[in-house]
Amino acid sequence: MESVTSGKETVVLAYSGGLDTSCILVWLKEQGFDVICYMANVGQDDDFEAAREKAAKLGAKKFVLVDLRKEFVEEFIWAGVQANALYEDRYLMGTSFARPCIARGQVKVAQEEGANYVSHGATGKGNDQVRFELTYYALYPRVKVIAPWRMPEFFNRFKGRLDLFEYAKANNIPLPVTPKTPWSMDANLMHISYESGVLENPNHHAPSDIYQMTKDPAGSPDLPEKLEITFEKGMPIEVKNLNSGETKTDALELFLYLNEVGGRHGVGRIDIVENRFIGMKSRGIYETPGGTILYHAHLDIEAFTMDKELRKIKQALSIKFSEQVYQGFWYSPECEFTRHCITKSQEGVAGTVTLAIFKGQVQILGRMSPLSLYNEELVSMDVQGDYNPVDAGGFIKINALRLQEYRRLRQKQDQENPAK
Repeated sequence: MESVTSGKETVVLAYSGGLDTSCILVWLKEQGFDVICYMANVGQDDDFEAAREKAAKLGAKKFVLVDLRKEFVEEFIWAGVQANALYEDRYLMGTSFARPCIARGQVKVAQEEGANYVSHGATGKGNDQVRFELTYYALYPRVKVIAPWRMPEFFNRFKGRLDLFEYAKANNIPLPVTPKTPWSMDANLMHISYESGVLENPNHHAPSDIYQMTKDPAGSPDLPEKLEITFEKGMPIEVKNLNSGETKTDALELFLYLNEVGGRHGVGRIDIVENRFIGMKSRGIYETPGGTILYHAHLDIEAFTMDKELRKIKQALSIKFSEQVYQGFWYSPECEFTRHCITKSQEGVAGTVTLAIFKGQVQILGRMSPLSLYNEELVSMDVQGDYNPVDAGGFIKINALRLQEYRRLRQKQDQENPAK
């Protein structure tokens, strides 16, 4: 990286207030930059005022805090709910959905401040560097990115946490007052993820005290909590607690409430090994209580209201969409197209699902919809209705035709090549 010696350039740093980004802030100033510290509130439990004071003390030109919680839910999480998005069949992608939301906010600040540079503290081995930077370049093509953990002059100087501690002491950077947990953590209102440290051994059992969003299912309430979740165009518009009578309709409040209920009953814990985009496998532990409840509820109302063949296509798009989001391509033309198609598929996904939350499980109890494709008379064993059972014989024969032909071919092959 070229050092800025005259006409100081401005860089917008994605700042957390932690040790790493605080050291990066001071290091960027050493390189000759004016630094604007940008923080996004996506529901993490951070002390934003303390971060503001810390950034000012360390010489930041400006501190910008942006509340992105509402748009995170409405534009990103709801898209995931509509898609039934799961990466590799298990991961609900709380971090993957948050990154393009955070990076978009950072780009907006950079453009408003006339900054030509942006910076982040993501490591050179993870997915987040890709997610952040693909969003930067998609929304601000001429921007210059400073990724210290990929720069030899930085990572050769700071080979580990001890080097950061020494640098912090030398530069009067406040050190953490609480002991660092032996794993790394990323939190937002959709989930908390845990990785690295002792968790890098895939057979090392997660400590029981690691979880912060969810209660141990074994110690959760002994009575189920019943909910009604109402959907319109595949998005939740109301949650009603049938035990307490509480109702939530605001998108952000609704999601936070589902986190509260799911967390209370230990819903949404997974421990997986996944394939990072850059080519290595990693172990991650995730808590996604509200997202898990919505996944099951939406899956049910979608199956109830959507045509079978349309749903097959939509399921294939969901897999593709999940990969696109995980890999950081939210602002790509292919992801825009996929989202458009999934949104179109949700036009008739409306109705109410009743479910019980209990001991880490989400149990579907019933569903109703004005747009249901379920015909009770047609499917009944007691009423013939408009269905003629005689027709099933022809249907079976047509479907059996290729099986008969396959059998004929196999018999011919067996005759021509008898077993020795």
